[in-house]
Amino acid sequence: MTSTCHLSIIIVSWNVRDLLRACLASIARTSAPDDEDLRLRTFGPAQEEATLEVIVVDNASRDDTVAMLQAEFPWVSVAANDDNRGFTGGNNQGYAASRGRFVYFLNPDTELANAESLWTLYAAVAHDPSVGLAGPQLRYGDGAHQPSTRSFPTRLTGFFESTWLGRSLPHNPWTRRFHQADRGPDQAGEVDWLVGAAMLARRTALEEIRLPGMAGPFDEGFFMYSEELDLCRRLKNAGWRVLYVPDSRVIHYEGRSSEQVVTARHINFNASRVRLYAKYFGPGWAEALRRYLLLEYRFQLHLEQAKRGLGSRSDLRTERIAAYREVLAHGLREDVTNHTEGGA
Repeated sequence: MTSTCHLSIIIVSWNVRDLLRACLASIARTSAPDDEDLRLRTFGPAQEEATLEVIVVDNASRDDTVAMLQAEFPWVSVAANDDNRGFTGGNNQGYAASRGRFVYFLNPDTELANAESLWTLYAAVAHDPSVGLAGPQLRYGDGAHQPSTRSFPTRLTGFFESTWLGRSLPHNPWTRRFHQADRGPDQAGEVDWLVGAAMLARRTALEEIRLPGMAGPFDEGFFMYSEELDLCRRLKNAGWRVLYVPDSRVIHYEGRSSEQVVTARHINFNASRVRLYAKYFGPGWAEALRRYLLLEYRFQLHLEQAKRGLGSRSDLRTERIAAYREVLAHGLREDVTNHTEGGA
């Protein structure tokens, strides 16, 4: 049997069976079965042909995902969890079971856009020993460009990015810098970090920045959201380069898992931001951001109550009021005293 595995593709899935099927089909289209190892596939030009394995970690889906995988994709290794371990826990689990020299963390709501997508991204990392991680150009389902390059946040970014304050001042410098608003979609090169839907990394780099007690490179203190920012930050701090490779294209049907649990998405997204601030800017800035975010939710709660009182879309208002109350009850609290790794 073939002993060498060049690339491990790790996919963490939760109740998105049909999207996962399409994702795996796109991998199958850009690769071929290996002649010696039924669990491996080959990809790339003949003179540089490489091998890949695919590992799907299913976080206790209720949509028969595991049965579909066993019936339709026997070459895929499956880890079926009894509970939802989150994006970070699932990816670390898949990483620990993988054997590739390079690791591709791929969302289940993605598809490789064409036959060159996989090799182009793989070669960008494999052929340059200074690169720790690279990501492709993301495209929405309708073909429109999805901006995915980012700059590291400053202390004020969290008060403007994805907040009412930021939406009321859309041209503020903190949000524009964070989203690299002046960068063209085809401008390749080094960036601070990338949206985590598709990230291909060098295992030696990931091992270098792996945290004590973690099975993989992700900090499991982030259940989901902000984990890719944290990962890229640790890679950059260790001297590795992070690249944007627009010639590799991946379709991303964004948010299909998290939209199933809207309230949890509110909590996870914002609590992760608070934790990120505690980790890199200290507990004072984290507490200031937490209080500001809760202030916004209180304002939204009162606004929705007023709209419902005026008879505007009562069912929608009631749903939002319940969600905002749950966020406020949670408090977006994280232990902000034990995670600081220095400012930025």
